Amino acid sequence: MTTNADLADRYRAVLPSFLAPFYEKPISIDRGEGSWVYDIEGNRWLDWFGGILTTMIGHSQPDVVAAVQAQAAKVMHTSTLYLSEPMIELAEQIASISGIPDARVFFTTSGTEANDTAILLATNYRRSNEILAMRNSYHGRSMTAQAITSHRGWSTSSLSGLSVNFVQGPYKLRSPYAELEDDAFTQACVDDLVQVLDMMTAGDVACLIAEPIQGVGGFATPPNGFFGAMHKVLSEKEILFVSDEVQTGWGRTGEHFWGYEAHGIVPDMLTFAKGVGNGITLAGIVARADIMNCLDGVSFTTFGGNPLSTAAGLATLRQVQEHDLQGNALARGRQLTERLEPVVEATPWIAELRGKGLMHGIETVHVGSNEPDAGRSLKLLEATRERGLLIGKGGLYGNVLRLTPMLNITEDEMDQGLDMLIAAIGDIDDA
Repeated sequence: MTTNADLADRYRAVLPSFLAPFYEKPISIDRGEGSWVYDIEGNRWLDWFGGILTTMIGHSQPDVVAAVQAQAAKVMHTSTLYLSEPMIELAEQIASISGIPDARVFFTTSGTEANDTAILLATNYRRSNEILAMRNSYHGRSMTAQAITSHRGWSTSSLSGLSVNFVQGPYKLRSPYAELEDDAFTQACVDDLVQVLDMMTAGDVACLIAEPIQGVGGFATPPNGFFGAMHKVLSEKEILFVSDEVQTGWGRTGEHFWGYEAHGIVPDMLTFAKGVGNGITLAGIVARADIMNCLDGVSFTTFGGNPLSTAAGLATLRQVQEHDLQGNALARGRQLTERLEPVVEATPWIAELRGKGLMHGIETVHVGSNEPDAGRSLKLLEATRERGLLIGKGGLYGNVLRLTPMLNITEDEMDQGLDMLIAAIGDIDDA
């Protein structure tokens, strides 16, 4: 029988060295059922990471599986050169719920490609190569997406034809304004934005791209209204705002369907990916028609919006809407915080618990200081695995544990996961 160790050896022998699987002894994911996954050795875990927030409504979800199987039996691929009813229907639905007026939808295969497209549109529409992005941000791994990423651990190249400036972002814990109350913190960041525009740009900026909650950056969460205050400055200068909803979309924050809605604004563009296909490759961008249609050349996408992916997207979106999974994210998120907040308060090596809905992070530090403790984070990652729970890891210093259960996680499953997590935190204390 093949083992996890066998697969790990084969993985390292044929895949690039910059790919780093979780855990000292990497595990396989052989199959999944709902919130649970199994490796090839028969071990079972409660999955609170979902392939990086991608398996959003459970593994092997029956309606999604049925939709994919039915579509595969008809045709799996056409491209945008032909009319495809699943692609058109999903585009209609996403446009209607995006909040963007006169919206147009372009499908891609990844969040990276969606953000690439957003920058392509913004620079053409505004006839400017100047871009604003947030510090501690991550937007993908292409050359363009890397240029607008401000996260040292995930930055692999500085080569770009863009002129990018980074403004103060929502990572308050390590901000120079960390001691300020929320309103004052927001104003300080707006003042920084104004100064960046005045001092560091030619004054004709194409757009600001931002994650409503920073994903790879460790779920740094701004105060409500933060981007609304920034948007006032952008609007005065006709600078476009792009909301990167790759991780915050589809009701995950509980409070809203899109992360941008917490800030009292409507973006000019939003990008999406990950959970909408529930594991099938599906991503895209929504933009006002005048922005989306600004390109003079003819373009198309080979795999974006293919029938198989959009059939999965339609089935996933139907589950989210018909079963009020946004409401479940809100309720289960409150359940999570109610149980974890006292534990965090009593644990000297946890700086804070932050996030919204089913998108929370735990940041680890050295006791008696605010210095990041990535080693403790790794220990907790291993301890949760040992107890039967899979969580994620991120943050600027690799010291943030990411908790992102399925949107349809049950109350009982949430309690089971919290029991494992709290016990794992105790294991670290006792070590």
